[in-house]
Amino acid sequence: MRSPSDLSKTAQHSVIIGAGPGGYVAAIRLAQLTAGTDHKITVIDKAPSFGGVCLNWGCIPSKSLIHAASVYESMGDEAALMGISTSKPTVDLPKMMAWKDGIVKQLTGGIAQLFKTHGIHTLQGEATFKDANTLSIKKPDGSIESLAFNQCLIATGSSSIAIPSAPLDGDVVITSNEAVNLQAIPKHLVVVGGGVIGLELGVFYHKLGAQVTVVEMQSSILPGMDTEIVKAMTRSLKKRGLNILTNTALQSVSVAKGQATVTIKTDAGTETMTADKVLVAVGRKPNTGSLNLSAAGITADAKGFIPTDDQLRTGKRHIFAIGDTTKPPLLAHKASKEGLVAAAVMAGGNDRLDVRAMPAAVFTDPEIASVGLTEAEAIAKGLPIKVGTFPFAASGRALTMNAPEGMAKIIAHADTDEILGVHMMGAHVADLIGEAALGIELGATAEDLALTVHTHPTLAEVLMEAAEAVHNLAIHVAKPPSKKPASNTPALV
Repeated sequence: MRSPSDLSKTAQHSVIIGAGPGGYVAAIRLAQLTAGTDHKITVIDKAPSFGGVCLNWGCIPSKSLIHAASVYESMGDEAALMGISTSKPTVDLPKMMAWKDGIVKQLTGGIAQLFKTHGIHTLQGEATFKDANTLSIKKPDGSIESLAFNQCLIATGSSSIAIPSAPLDGDVVITSNEAVNLQAIPKHLVVVGGGVIGLELGVFYHKLGAQVTVVEMQSSILPGMDTEIVKAMTRSLKKRGLNILTNTALQSVSVAKGQATVTIKTDAGTETMTADKVLVAVGRKPNTGSLNLSAAGITADAKGFIPTDDQLRTGKRHIFAIGDTTKPPLLAHKASKEGLVAAAVMAGGNDRLDVRAMPAAVFTDPEIASVGLTEAEAIAKGLPIKVGTFPFAASGRALTMNAPEGMAKIIAHADTDEILGVHMMGAHVADLIGEAALGIELGATAEDLALTVHTHPTLAEVLMEAAEAVHNLAIHVAKPPSKKPASNTPALV
């Protein structure tokens, strides 16, 4: 990390378009690195509060609600199983939403205070490029302001993709933005898209009592994730009671008298169903179309993503782009990491984006977390692999939490033992995956992970045992070694 005294001559005015998890993080880091200089930083955002989609309508609101639903669910049969008697709980959804809103307000207010502390200027409005060094800002009152800059960072994020077969009305046919603000539990929620957002919100509303149908046109939910984990999650969701329809195309959605008629096409033919709400969650697209990029000499690709180099520079070296405006995966923590790199470069450093392990998580119940190559990806690359798995059902800590469902899976290079990928399904795996990401970044082997002492009893031991299973040496599963090892640990080439 550089101190201000290490910085080369910096530009006088840097503008950041977007105050989401990429933009606000970049602004604060840039302010830290240029403290004591005459470097002015301005952040522009359309919304009246900071944090972008992630903080206002995405990551934080949805995880707050998912936790609340888990608390509600645990007060039923799970509490009774443990000998805890309670009257039947009820859900006050407006009150739950208000609690969620309080968390959002606290966090957005925290960002505002950090901006104030670091002397970061802010403007509310919609920015477009006039040329390669000037922005036009349309303010909420309709007035226009021109803003000159020496450097600019594009961090405008993404928005939900709309589809012609399900016209959005913000009431019955909705996106995730509306789904985290409903004031009544739908009797029947149809989720179009079996990806992360659709499944997370689908499980949330199912826990509160909604009938949930997931319509996915591909052959499985969660496309791109490890096949074994996806199969286990599909079984789990169906067992829970969600109706998972794969290889199913949405034909049309029509709305009348507050109800939706949903027509789908399956291998068996065409059928219809009614729903109170239809959540369209088929993916997201970058918010770059309204920026007038061509005026700045920047060209986006066919999908709207802005090409960048490993310093997050666009075709114009003084204009940077990060997060969902660049390329998949569209993840908040990816945007933050790229924001840190871009800020360092804007402050005069020579940082470069060098990430070997980009973790991802799905906050269903149980959770899914993943980092590195899947088994299929490793095979497609022609890599020799060995795989170790360990079930949560064999974890003492998982059983004490009444959370025996799930597994950890480690893919290692068969010759070097280097960890190539880790994929997990189970309680709190979104928190556990950080250890796996660090291992991949450091080039750790499965043996390194297996030899690391893990606190007992903890869920982290599941990772350790999965690493032992790579060498067929896991202790708490009844699977004897294929051959007797020469010593306690395998000899590595």
